[in-house]
Amino acid sequence: MVDETGTGRERADGPLILIADDERDIVSMLKSYFELNGYLVATAFDGAQVLDRVGKRQPDIILLDINMPSVDGISACRMIRDAVSCPIIFLTARVEDADKLEGFAAGGDDYVTKPFSLEVLGARVSAHIARDRRVRTRSVICVDEVLSIDFGRRAVLVNGIEVSMTKKEYEICALLVKHRGQTFDRDRIYELVWGEPGDGSVVTEHIRRLRKSLSEAGAEGDYIKTVWGVGYRWRA
Repeated sequence: MVDETGTGRERADGPLILIADDERDIVSMLKSYFELNGYLVATAFDGAQVLDRVGKRQPDIILLDINMPSVDGISACRMIRDAVSCPIIFLTARVEDADKLEGFAAGGDDYVTKPFSLEVLGARVSAHIARDRRVRTRSVICVDEVLSIDFGRRAVLVNGIEVSMTKKEYEICALLVKHRGQTFDRDRIYELVWGEPGDGSVVTEHIRRLRKSLSEAGAEGDYIKTVWGVGYRWRA
């Protein structure tokens, strides 16, 4: 099992589900059900704890109550969506079409209305995880025997371990990998990654940090080539 901080002792098998609800009885019930069905479980009781849990671990799926104290579920979803790509299912006592639209716009994938059947919820969780894994499998590019990019998770991996980098560093890396051998000048990279014209010198600093992150993670060699007087390209 996983303790409530999401950082305690755990089994090595099973997907990790984060259950977030301010009703402790519901959390306890769901925790017992999913652990009996082979899941690792982390819990949270308000939106602030959700942000903390996600910052420490990458769940495979999140059950997120909408009406939570400190930070509500919709706001929490918006705040974590850039950090996680896993399915997010909202739990709510009542939902109107406008609420659904707001939740989907925030990055949610599904709604489950309280009260719910544990078996039906369990089936929907299982289906979302299976679908997500199929997408991830199709979206992984192996650059070489050491480095790969998971476009589904928006992650760069070295020897199967995710490399810590910022969102913009990942997007620069993904851009160059998708167009291996093509040279981009700094201003063009800025325009494609930031979505608007800007200061190309910012790209130079991001690429410096990206190279450092890859090297420290064990991806040796010059993956990003500097084409002097022109720009940058991923090695062919």
